Amino acid sequence: MSAAGFWDDADGAQKAVAELKSLSGVVDEVRELSGALSDEVDLLEMCDEVRDQAHIHEAQEKATHLSRRIEAFELQTFFNGPNDARDVFLAIHAGAGGVDSMDWASMLLRMYRRWLDRNGYDVALVDYQSGDEAGLKRAVLEVRGKYPFGYLKSEMGVHRLVRISPFDANHKRHTSFASADVIPEYDEIDVTINESDLKIDTYSAGGPGGQHVNKTQSAVRITHLPTGVVVQCQNERSQQLNRKVAMRALAAKLHQMEEAKRETELAKMYGEKGEIAFGSQIRSYTLQPYTLAKDHRTGVEIGNVQAVLDGQIDPFIEAFLKWKERKY
Repeated sequence: MSAAGFWDDADGAQKAVAELKSLSGVVDEVRELSGALSDEVDLLEMCDEVRDQAHIHEAQEKATHLSRRIEAFELQTFFNGPNDARDVFLAIHAGAGGVDSMDWASMLLRMYRRWLDRNGYDVALVDYQSGDEAGLKRAVLEVRGKYPFGYLKSEMGVHRLVRISPFDANHKRHTSFASADVIPEYDEIDVTINESDLKIDTYSAGGPGGQHVNKTQSAVRITHLPTGVVVQCQNERSQQLNRKVAMRALAAKLHQMEEAKRETELAKMYGEKGEIAFGSQIRSYTLQPYTLAKDHRTGVEIGNVQAVLDGQIDPFIEAFLKWKERKY
């Protein structure tokens, strides 16, 4: 960073600083945990078993706390894939189930936003298409922070909800589906994209009405003709910024497709999502006739579904990372 000309390439410099911050965070955490453990061991060795019971009890509580921190930190040893540290586009799509699935997709988006906020990620809404009566048809978040793909790859797939439908006058139980797709973000320079292969459409950004509706043609839809991949962005204020974000999303998808051809693991991960309907779900959330959230890959079950829907999905993520490590 002190080298002459380091800051001449602003993008390159920012990447280097981000990488340094990530690596320093790992080293600092190891040093802090090691120091805390060493301090407690030294103090316990000086304790008198009879006279210092209060401190021994306090040390037991600290040991439990440190054990949890070490277990959480240990998960990072699983982040050894080429994409685990990359920022991602998190896309939510409604599936089979009509208006119930659109409502379920909005609940899923809320769940992820709560988890992301709780864990300090930077999140930007890139694209959003409202449902016909309620919820959403599609939403795309750009997520930046600490190992976004490493953590969120566990969520890639179809999610099933079973509940008494609030949209059914007969109060019958309905099954709804929505999918989550997690796409690592790559620089445009990583993928060669020919302008002649692109079909670019502009349109007015959607919104809830009033001052929120964009009257200008600022939203951008880009279709990559050779592959049929379509990306959209309408969240930025100008057409130029929306196009820039959409091109990043397109580069990410094309890069992932190329990697999927070469790497069996990525191909399997991308293929796990399948059709957004019966038989393809990775996780089920049941609200009626009982409450249970179950991951069908790892077998992890949580009875407090409301807590899960409020963003407490860490047990599922941790179990998936350990399961994936054993599987491969």
